[in-house]
Amino acid sequence: MPHVVTRSCCGDASCVFACPVNCIHPTPDEPDFATAEMLYVDPVACVDCGACVSACPVGAIKPHTKLTDAELPFLEINQLFHTPPAPRPVQAPLRKIARTDPARGGLRVAIVGSGPAALYAADEVLKQEGARVTVVDRLPTPYGLARAGVAPDHPDTREVIGLFREIERQEGFAYVLGAEVGTDLTHEDLAAHHHAVLYATGASLDRRLGIPGEDLAGSGTATSFVAWYNGHPDHTTLDVPLDAERVVVVGNGNVALDVARILATDPERLAGTDIADHALAALRTSAVREVVLVARRGAAQAACTLPELTGLAMRDDIDLVVEGGLRLDEETERRRADGTLDRLLEQKLRVLEKLPAPRGGGRRRVVLRFGASPARVLGEGVVEGLELVENDLVVDADGTVRAVATDRTTVLDAGLVLRSVGYRGRPVAGVPFDEVSATIPNVAGRVVDAAGAPVPATYVAGWIKRGPSGFIGTNKSDAEETVAHLVDDFNTGLLPAPAGAPTSFAALVRRRVPGALDLAGWRAVDSYERAWGAEHGRPRRRLVDRDAIAEVVRVAAERQEREGLARVRHARTVPWRRSEGRAPTGSVPPRP
Repeated sequence: MPHVVTRSCCGDASCVFACPVNCIHPTPDEPDFATAEMLYVDPVACVDCGACVSACPVGAIKPHTKLTDAELPFLEINQLFHTPPAPRPVQAPLRKIARTDPARGGLRVAIVGSGPAALYAADEVLKQEGARVTVVDRLPTPYGLARAGVAPDHPDTREVIGLFREIERQEGFAYVLGAEVGTDLTHEDLAAHHHAVLYATGASLDRRLGIPGEDLAGSGTATSFVAWYNGHPDHTTLDVPLDAERVVVVGNGNVALDVARILATDPERLAGTDIADHALAALRTSAVREVVLVARRGAAQAACTLPELTGLAMRDDIDLVVEGGLRLDEETERRRADGTLDRLLEQKLRVLEKLPAPRGGGRRRVVLRFGASPARVLGEGVVEGLELVENDLVVDADGTVRAVATDRTTVLDAGLVLRSVGYRGRPVAGVPFDEVSATIPNVAGRVVDAAGAPVPATYVAGWIKRGPSGFIGTNKSDAEETVAHLVDDFNTGLLPAPAGAPTSFAALVRRRVPGALDLAGWRAVDSYERAWGAEHGRPRRRLVDRDAIAEVVRVAAERQEREGLARVRHARTVPWRRSEGRAPTGSVPPRP
């Protein structure tokens, strides 16, 4: 196999369109693209040209000869997909980009949120001639989960931020960071100054367990814990008790695996990453030796992806064990026996069945426990344990596997319980919201009200559009769909013209939120973090305090002003030589 997709695949399909022979699948037009855990390379069709390598924003594609020992399992995973292919076009079909009518002028769009969905949407809008995008976020730093959700020991996945920097460099791009829509600015403010408003606010709230003791100190959410170790400004003071030997995580999706892996990793292995300083200090004094992941159903229903599970299983410094068996339901057992089980699921079960015996030697343990549900968080004032009820698995007529509680219970001693059982979107004032799905109701990205009628000039993308599914790159095709409809509405005259010039919106922001960061302010913070990290051999050290962020921006602005004045003074005293094509004496030289 000439090239292999590895664990860090973000699924944005840039490689699909770079490939000259259509050997990377599933493509965005294929039915399983939205649910694929990763893309794969057809080893027969691949011509070893390497176009996909340079196109991948996270460095996930490698020649098979350059795989590390830890990446070798992905050779087998890619081979799982190789079956005699159905007839395919020579190249993957490219989506035709909708173009704005130039007679209508430049399109202006406000995008609320600054994560992957928001920035992919900004990129789509900026493909239009003369377009302007204002990205608004309540946080003083952008990139959403790409910054605050990706584990620090997955730096390759975070490389997608390099793509976002390229989007920021496009003409017409602007930030308003540190301004909350619904509080500092209203939907009506945005709508008055733009042709359209597009919401890409994600799903930042965790679902609750609904059990006694859930609100005890030491009972929290995996999302908050991830935000804490990634330096999210809202979570730097989170109380994370790490003085007990066991932590229990309810759930077994990729976020749960991230939490378990970080807790079980030697802190010195994290010291060279961009983990927040306060988290690194806390982990260095941690007493945690075991992390138990509890799942109500069996291994066949595990929410984690095969790539992430394989990556954890390959760690030589962590013992990964299954306690109590895989708890497979009857339907899975039958399909395994007759060879009709999904290939990815079969491989996932094989990974779990072939886990090496615990090696001990002081290694921390990650324990997978299937077929159990939390019944009570135990403790007097603080978490002391978790009561579990054992489940039987029942297969319904439609094939759905349900967990049915029994009267068998067990208790796990623990000092910290984190839930990771799903996520919910957060409503925005003035915008429709569906409490059941926890999304903004929409039809293919066009927001609709409770009666199903379109809300004028209002759109949605990402998790707040479709719910918490997919990966970073899945938001690209999602944003393409929404922006295509937005452009179509612009061309047909459905979007009212903005009331004022772009400068009037900037003036409004200065009045309402004088401390908001623009693109220059974010660049100052980004440069500072990376330079500070480089001094310590790290990719960056994170500024986690809002006041510190504001101070860095202030100092950078003052420096830029001094340098600008110095250039002006120099221009007034040093004659310019016309023979070199420079400006005449006394004029301001061009910016470098």
